Amino acid sequence: MTVLEELEGSVQAAVQGVGPAVVGLGRGWGVGSGVVVAPGKVLTNAHNLRHDEVTITFLDGRRESGRVAGSDPDLDVAVIDVETGEVAPVQWRADEAPPEIGRAVLAVANPGGRGLRVTPGFVSSAARSFRGPRGRRIAGAIEHTAPLPRGSSGGPLVDLEGRLLGINSVRVDGGLILAIPADAALLGRVEALGRGEAPQRVKLGVAIAPPRVARRLRRAVGLPQRDGVLVRAVEDGSAAHRAGIERGDLIVAAGDRPLERVDVLYEALDAAREQGRLELTVLRGTEDRSVSVEF
Repeated sequence: MTVLEELEGSVQAAVQGVGPAVVGLGRGWGVGSGVVVAPGKVLTNAHNLRHDEVTITFLDGRRESGRVAGSDPDLDVAVIDVETGEVAPVQWRADEAPPEIGRAVLAVANPGGRGLRVTPGFVSSAARSFRGPRGRRIAGAIEHTAPLPRGSSGGPLVDLEGRLLGINSVRVDGGLILAIPADAALLGRVEALGRGEAPQRVKLGVAIAPPRVARRLRRAVGLPQRDGVLVRAVEDGSAAHRAGIERGDLIVAAGDRPLERVDVLYEALDAAREQGRLELTVLRGTEDRSVSVEF
């Protein structure tokens, strides 16, 4: 048996196993793909969803109306409640180690319910990151070479045994794809979303511009340049509003950490969840101010 024949057999076996669990979201040129991860539960990307209800199309052409059980836009995942019938859920990988570079993988999708798509490829990196829909960085992403058509985000990345390695999410330069890793953290988040539990994260309540934009804007109005995150809007009644943060303020430090990157602010917010308080240094015009934000 040749190498190509062995690969053909592996791909066909994996597709026969996982294919029925891969679904389409929407109709025609619809919003994306998803995968059955438990009886009555479909996992997809949060950015695929526009409403609480969505049409789910299965491999056999059956269509069902699904409803969002829970969504986590920061992690870019969502779980949909839908009647899955006799469809066997995808098998979650058992090991926690990131897949090694060069590992053969299959990207599977059912774009908008238009039919199953399967492409082979290889892991090109297992330590990438990208920003989710709300700007938070998603770490540990799996970069791979399996090409995908439009409408494939939310579909599974599997190994040649059909086990779930990740959820395909974004296309990057060169046509490479980044997948959210299917590790224990994702499994726990998916189970919680399936129970209808909302993500527990503290929220500052501001719209921001990153440091590079902040430097350019301050230079344009003749203010001294400082590294920091520029506040472009403040949500009424939010933690930032209660603390007196205003539009145009430059947040230059969170605790004792200078805000050279916007990710530092997100990390500080996550760490502040237990204390319920975060000390910020804010530059208003040319004056530094200490602001205590309570959540």
